[in-house]
Amino acid sequence: MTAAHVLPTVNLKEQVSAAEWQTRVDLAACYRLIALYGWDDLIFTHISAKVPGSEEFLINPFGLMFHEITASSLVKIDLAGNKLMDSPFEINPAGYTIHSAVHEVRHDVACVLHIHTAAGIAVSAQKQGLLPLSQQSLFVLASLAYHGYEGVALNHDEKGRLQQDLGDKNFMILPNHGLLTAAGSIADAFLMMFTLQRACEIQVMAQSGGAELIHIPQQILDGAKAMVAGVMKSPQGMGGALPWPALLRKLDQQMPGYAQ
Repeated sequence: MTAAHVLPTVNLKEQVSAAEWQTRVDLAACYRLIALYGWDDLIFTHISAKVPGSEEFLINPFGLMFHEITASSLVKIDLAGNKLMDSPFEINPAGYTIHSAVHEVRHDVACVLHIHTAAGIAVSAQKQGLLPLSQQSLFVLASLAYHGYEGVALNHDEKGRLQQDLGDKNFMILPNHGLLTAAGSIADAFLMMFTLQRACEIQVMAQSGGAELIHIPQQILDGAKAMVAGVMKSPQGMGGALPWPALLRKLDQQMPGYAQ
């Protein structure tokens, strides 16, 4: 086996705080869940999480597939993109642009999740964007933003425009590109993406039938925020803490090894 096929085995648990280690474990689990649900795009999307009590954040090592990521392999960087601990891996430069843009201005956001799924890109390529066709879409439309495509996110000048477009919203569709969620916890960011992804899948399937579609009435859309809070038993966020332990049990059975 060549060196290129050997993954790093250093365990960082004793080198970081307990709070950072727990964040690393949860973020690695989130990467594995994205792979488990088939939403990954080889090595080319990214999830970040802030290190508790700091402006630093963790992001994936560029070169590992999501099912390979562990708590110790995550790369810690500052808002300028500098690596803060030794790692044999670099980070995705487009990932840095997108995630640092959000973390710079949204201090309520602990996790940013970005994916390129077929259903997500299909809806993002539609001029009307996400339509009010499903109960899932109701949750998303209560806090949805759009950011127009500017090519691969390598131009740091784009950060200000992305920040402005996101505003205080928690869901974002990037036309011709993909989907993004920004949340106060890793669990919330995952549940939000599950809901957004499912809403996109339903929209594409409904449209493929060729029949006239039924839109959710405006008066129901107007009350969406109150309904979200009632269903999730949480006035803020998406209540990701409710399914998160069950998701970890599923992951432990089907894709263990992330907490290393």
